Amino acid sequence: MGQGLWTKAKQAAAYGLSLIKCDGSEELLDKVRVIQADTLSLIQGGFTGGSTTSESSCEAVRLCCNVLVERLTALKEKLVEQMGSLRWETLILQAYVASVDLSASTLFLPDSTSSQYLNYGAAVSEVQVNLLTGETTTLRTDIIYDSGQSLNPAVDLGQIEGAYVQGIGFFMLEEYPTNSDGLVTANGTWSYKIPTMDTIRKQFNVEILNSGHHQKRVLSSKASGEPPLTLAVSVHCATRAAIVEARRQLASWSGFDKSNSEIFQLEVPATMAVVKERSGLDSVEKFLRWTMGTK
Repeated sequence: MGQGLWTKAKQAAAYGLSLIKCDGSEELLDKVRVIQADTLSLIQGGFTGGSTTSESSCEAVRLCCNVLVERLTALKEKLVEQMGSLRWETLILQAYVASVDLSASTLFLPDSTSSQYLNYGAAVSEVQVNLLTGETTTLRTDIIYDSGQSLNPAVDLGQIEGAYVQGIGFFMLEEYPTNSDGLVTANGTWSYKIPTMDTIRKQFNVEILNSGHHQKRVLSSKASGEPPLTLAVSVHCATRAAIVEARRQLASWSGFDKSNSEIFQLEVPATMAVVKERSGLDSVEKFLRWTMGTK
C-alpha cells in the first residue's frame, strides 16, 4: 500500500521544489517534514490499496510543488537581477514579506487504468532438504524484479526482500490447522510457524530492473510491496525437485519402479512433516532398513 511512503514523499517534495534552482536547493531534503495525515491537515484523500499509495501521494506532492514553483518564479527572477545569486531561505523570506501564497493542496486520484499493468520478476532458489526431519534450508536465492522507474530503489529493494521472505512463510511454513468447528487451533508461534531470521537464505541476491517510461502508470513506477511475494514459489518448486530426487534414489535402493517418483502433490504450505512424508522416509527405522540393505 504505502511502502516507504514518507521517504518517497520527502524526495518528491525536495525534487519538485528544487526546480526553482536556487542556491542551497540540494539541501531541501533535510528541510522537508512529513506529518501524519488526519482531517485537520488533509480534509480529503484518495484510497489506499493495490500498492498505489506511494505513487499517488508523490504525484500529488509533485503537482503541489509545481504550483509553488510557478508562484515563486517571478519573484525569484526579480531577486536574482538585484542580488546576482539567491539562496532558498532568502527567496522564501522575501516571498513571505511579499505575501506570496506559500501553501498548495491537490487531490490526485489515479486513473483506473494506472494499476492495470503486469509485474515482471524471476527467482531461482537452491534448497537443501533433510530427509529424516523434513527440514528445508534455502541455500541461495537470486531475484530480478521490474520496478518500472523506481521512486526509491533502496526502499523498493527492502520491499522485494521482505515480500519474498513473507512468501516463504506462505509456501513453506504457515499452516493453519482447524478443528471440527472450523476454528483455527494454532494459538501462537509454537504451533504456527512464521518466517524468522533463520528463514533468510545464506546467499540472497536481488537486482532491480528499471523499465522505461509508461504514460498510464503513476510516475512510471511499479508496485514492489506485494507482487514479489509470489516469487517465493521458487523455494517450493526447488523443494519438490529435491523430493523427486530423493524418491528416485529410494526407489533404486528398494528396487521399485522409478517412474512414479514424480507423481505426487506437494501441499502448500510444505511444512517439515509434509516434506518428510513426501520424501518417503517417514521413519528412521525405514531409512536404516534401506541403507542396511544397500550394503
